[in-house]
Amino acid sequence: MWNTIKKHLEGYPERLKVARVLVENGLSTKNNKIFLNQIEIPPVRIARAAGVDRRTVNETLNVIKNNRELKSIFEEIRSAGHSLKEIAKHLNLGVVEITPVDAKTPGILAHSAMLLTNSGLSVRQAIVDDPELSPEPKLTLIVEKKIPGELIPKLLEIKGVAKVSVY
Repeated sequence: MWNTIKKHLEGYPERLKVARVLVENGLSTKNNKIFLNQIEIPPVRIARAAGVDRRTVNETLNVIKNNRELKSIFEEIRSAGHSLKEIAKHLNLGVVEITPVDAKTPGILAHSAMLLTNSGLSVRQAIVDDPELSPEPKLTLIVEKKIPGELIPKLLEIKGVAKVSVY
C-alpha cells in the first residue's frame, strides 16, 4: 500500500508527509474532507501534525480525489481502534513488545501468542506495525496479567525474534 502511495506522491515530500499522517492515524478522505471514522477532522489539524501548511493538505486531498488508486485506498482506510498499551499498567495487564529481525518472517505472532497461551496467559490485544510504514516495526501483545520473567528467554528463541521488552 505505502509503495503505491509513494509512487504517486514521491515528487512532493510535503504531500507524502500528509499521506503518512493520514495512514498512520487511520484517517479516510471523502470529497476533499478528512475523517476519523465518522468524525470530520479539519485540514489545519492535519497540517500541524504533518508539519506543513493547510494548503498542502488541501492539495494532497485534491490529488487523492483525482487519482483512482489513491482514492480507493484513502476512501476505505479505517482506524484500527483503541490500543491498551498505554493504559495496560493501570489495568494490571502485561505488555510484551517483540522486535523482529525481519518483520516479514512468518510465524512470529503465532508462536508468541501460543507461548503466552500455553503459559496460561490470555492475549487481550495484538498490535502489529506495518513494516512498510514503520522504520522499526514491532509486535505488541497485551495479556491479562503481568508477564513472568521466565518467558523472556522462550520468546527470544522464536525464529526471527531480535529483541523482547516487557512492561
